Amino acid sequence: MLTPRGGSRIYLALRPVDMRKGFDGLAAQVQQVLQEDPFGGQLFLFRSRRGDRLKAVWWDGTGLCLFAKRVERGCFVWSSAKEGALTLTSAQLAMLIEGLDWRRALPMTETAKPNYLIDLCSRSTAGSGPATFHHAD
Repeated sequence: MLTPRGGSRIYLALRPVDMRKGFDGLAAQVQQVLQEDPFGGQLFLFRSRRGDRLKAVWWDGTGLCLFAKRVERGCFVWSSAKEGALTLTSAQLAMLIEGLDWRRALPMTETAKPNYLIDLCSRSTAGSGPATFHHAD
């Protein structure tokens, strides 16, 4: 599984690239097209024109890593936008690599903490019926 360090950003380049590009060619794409540092620890994803190939370049702290995947049927789900880059979550990255529609993976919004407390000490201990809980106002 391709998992960059926690806190590292995952960029999805929207413009297709020539899949003959290797380490240096994709690092140049990151610098020139995306205006990012390819040696900053972020993961950068690129796809072919046909959409059946995917390459990722990532600086792991000791060297530049290059990963590639080709799907035998169909193509990778991609954004309809044509320029720039999107950021993905690690869950969306996993879905993309598995060939799933990562665009449907929406992060949950943070919710407010509940305003009640459950008093676990008030449980019935004699087995004389169901446990009771009290709602604090």
